[in-house]
Amino acid sequence: MIYLDNNATTAIDPRVAEVLVRELASGPSNPSSLHGVGRRARAKVDDAVERIGATLGTRLDRPGGPRLILTSGGTEANNLAITGMGDDLPAPIVISRIEHPSIIAVAQSIQSSGRTIRWLDVDSDGVVRIDQLDNLIRGEGIHGRSDHPGGPASMVSIMSANNETGVIQPIAEAGAICHAAGVPMHVDATQSIGKVDFDVEASGASAVTFTAHKFHGPVGIGGLWLAGGVTLRPMLHGGQQQLESRPGTEPVAMIVAMAKAIELATNERDAAATHMMSLRDQLEGALVAAFPEIVVQGCSFQGSGQPGNRAATRLPSTSCVSMVGTDRQSMLMALDMAGVACSSGSACSSGSSPPSHVLIAMGRPESEIRSALRFGVSKFSTEQEISKSIERISISYKHLSK
Repeated sequence: MIYLDNNATTAIDPRVAEVLVRELASGPSNPSSLHGVGRRARAKVDDAVERIGATLGTRLDRPGGPRLILTSGGTEANNLAITGMGDDLPAPIVISRIEHPSIIAVAQSIQSSGRTIRWLDVDSDGVVRIDQLDNLIRGEGIHGRSDHPGGPASMVSIMSANNETGVIQPIAEAGAICHAAGVPMHVDATQSIGKVDFDVEASGASAVTFTAHKFHGPVGIGGLWLAGGVTLRPMLHGGQQQLESRPGTEPVAMIVAMAKAIELATNERDAAATHMMSLRDQLEGALVAAFPEIVVQGCSFQGSGQPGNRAATRLPSTSCVSMVGTDRQSMLMALDMAGVACSSGSACSSGSSPPSHVLIAMGRPESEIRSALRFGVSKFSTEQEISKSIERISISYKHLSK
């Protein structure tokens, strides 16, 4: 099986696995315990958190400064941010239409309880409409009218790069708009951190989500970075850990392993990005050259491999390919049988395989939406795997296309 579903999860780096096993084998570790064993565990957690902060461009050892809330992963961190940030609880929230299901679902839940959600549109490339953001925050229309009920928004949430298309969003520009309006911005950087340069403080964000299993760390550990002075309402109660923002015994081995994973990903990022981009372009170029009807979303490759008018900046690892003339589920199953693992969208919703809300928001044609597959390479992917994948994808496509 050739694994091309690295946006869903990545293989743990063997060097990270060694750290994880070593820490798990070192004995019981509860950082809240006051005895010597507990104090040693606390020291490991504190050291790991400072190392994580260093890779993210932030210091986490200053009283009253930025801090890191350790979570079970990206979904918990996103839910915690959306439900816990913003001073005025009834005030509206601005959220882009292409967010991960862990943002969309909690926003819809909030909306059903009566709180206003203002949806930020995207263009046909999948880039958020920055020109709409200020008006959505202020609750004003294009002519200064109060076209949006509920008054000014209390927070904004925009992902740094889309998990389906890989399209990178103008976060610094969005952060400047939010800062000018005095509104905190949450950024889901789950797909960016470890793959492209992302400095949490330079981004202008008030909160940033990430998770270890997207950059070759263990599943089950992630974080929500908070800028200095940002307050957070907890979702969980019953312990004083992490200043009561997220109670529960911290998993020392997982935290230490995440620190190792993010350091490796950051140190090797440039070389990995060059490698992944080469493989991605090899895959896309061969497919569009052989099948002119295929569309690569947000990419300059269009029909016959010739550059088109649409081009957005994307992650080096991600391809969203519309295999026009096929059904995504049929292609997905055919490729699985052929030995290529990919997906038909977010791993958090692909079990039921609904049409991509991302491509719908982009206004793509129905033929592209119903045939879209996502391929994700990693630093461990090889040219040989991509060559074999091109052959297997081509055979399946010829068999299933109408």
